[in-house]
Amino acid sequence: GAAYSRAENNIRKLVDLCGLPFLPTPMAKGVVPDNHPNCVAAARSMALQHADVIVLFGARLNWILHFGLPPRFRQDVKFIQIDICAEELGNNVRPSAILLGDINAVTEQLLEEFSKRPLKYPSDSEWWKRLREKIMNNEERSKGLALQKTLPMNYYTVFHHIRELIPKDCILVSEGANTMDIGRTMLPNYYPRQRLDAGTFGTMGVGLGFAIAAAMVVKDRTPEKRVICIEGDSAFGFSGMELETICRYNLPILIIIVNNNGIYTGLDADAWKEMLKFGDPATCVPPVSLLPNSHYEEIMSAFGGKGYFVKTPEELQDALKASMTDKKTPSLINVMIDPQSERKKQEFPWLTRSNL
Repeated sequence: GAAYSRAENNIRKLVDLCGLPFLPTPMAKGVVPDNHPNCVAAARSMALQHADVIVLFGARLNWILHFGLPPRFRQDVKFIQIDICAEELGNNVRPSAILLGDINAVTEQLLEEFSKRPLKYPSDSEWWKRLREKIMNNEERSKGLALQKTLPMNYYTVFHHIRELIPKDCILVSEGANTMDIGRTMLPNYYPRQRLDAGTFGTMGVGLGFAIAAAMVVKDRTPEKRVICIEGDSAFGFSGMELETICRYNLPILIIIVNNNGIYTGLDADAWKEMLKFGDPATCVPPVSLLPNSHYEEIMSAFGGKGYFVKTPEELQDALKASMTDKKTPSLINVMIDPQSERKKQEFPWLTRSNL
């Protein structure tokens, strides 16, 4: 809601004026830049679990915010809900206060009131101290994973190199299980309305359609802007033949498949061969496993785009640089990672698994 109402300037002023910690929901990333000092996305679990008052600026208490319920939230948490849709007010949890209206207009009214009666949350409070410690710890753990030299690569290493080489103002499309979840934390957004992912309904297979739509808009309005679509291998499988559409209309989309041979986890080639010794793969192979080392990049090549198959950080860097340089040809980079690579160890793993 905040992104749709173009409330970024007013919400940024409110965050700065009141000194409030904030969390962006997936497609609101960039309304306030992810590198803003008050962004506590790296301490998301702690922020949600221990906050005693939460103001929802157009965000909704659906699965993305765990329906506003314990154990993800405090039993006595107070929600202040701001939304333009009356039917959304009070869904799942009864708010302590509601403000019905356009997010930008309501935020402007709040700013007017705070200019008369200032409210500033102290930056040296115990709550801020705890949040900053958690942010620092989590960022250090992610950095350690990102800089690992072992092969095959893990998710964090892949996203580290992507982040280093893609433009800050690109439109990011993302879908998948771990690919989307880890990508949210590892790939920052600095501008509003520049990120599309599985969204409210957690639907897989929408990524390439989103990318095509974004590329058509960009083509007319801001042709210098890049559209980058980052897919899990399973998510890509739902609508992979849209590569033909992308090549037919010569849309210079860069697609990056983070390929772990499965959904959440897969099998490497040796484990796959061993599994087949037990009989028919329809009954012996785990249903979340996909064919190992599938060359999805050859589908792009078949339609006239450019395909890259990469296994190392150096190959990934070279493919990214080549794709970024060529602004006229669709590209697909098929990045092989460790089939057992997952999110960094979670303090409460039973709270964090997406229902996708």
